[in-house]
Amino acid sequence: MADRQGVSGQTQIRNPSTNFLTRLHENSPNSTQIIGFLILIITGAVLLLLTGVTITATVLGLIFFSPLLLISSPIWVPVGALLLVLLVGFLSLCGFGVAAAAALSWVYKYFSGSHPVGSDRVDYARSRIVDTASQVKDYAREYGGYFQSKVKDAAPGA
Repeated sequence: MADRQGVSGQTQIRNPSTNFLTRLHENSPNSTQIIGFLILIITGAVLLLLTGVTITATVLGLIFFSPLLLISSPIWVPVGALLLVLLVGFLSLCGFGVAAAAALSWVYKYFSGSHPVGSDRVDYARSRIVDTASQVKDYAREYGGYFQSKVKDAAPGA
C-alpha cells in the first residue's frame, strides 16, 4: 500500500492519499480561473433565461394575434407585396449606384494615367480592335474594285 521512491539515496514512503492530494493541489485552478468560470456560468444562465422568455413571448403573441392577422390578411398581403417590391427596387437602385460609382472611378483612374486593375487587358483589347479594323480596311481596298467590276458585269447599264 505504501509507495516507495528513491530520492538522492534515501527511501521515502508516501501515503497514496497524500500523493493524490498533492497532485490535486498542484492542478487546482487559481482564484482568477474560478471567478471566470463562475461568471461564465452566470452569464450562460441569464442568456438561457432570456432565450426562454423570448420564445415564450413569441409563441403567446402568435396565439393571441393569429385571429387578428387572419381577419386582416386581405390588407396585409398586398401591403407586404408592395413593401417587398419597394424594398427590392431600392436595394437594386443602391447596388446599381455603387456599381456606377465604381465604374466611373475606374474610368477616371484609367484616363488620368494611374493604371487601375485590368487596364492592361483594356489596352490589349483596344490594340486588337485597331489591328482588326486596319485589316478589314486593307481587305476592303484590295477587293473593293473586284466587287465593283462584278456588279457592273451583272448590270452593264448601272
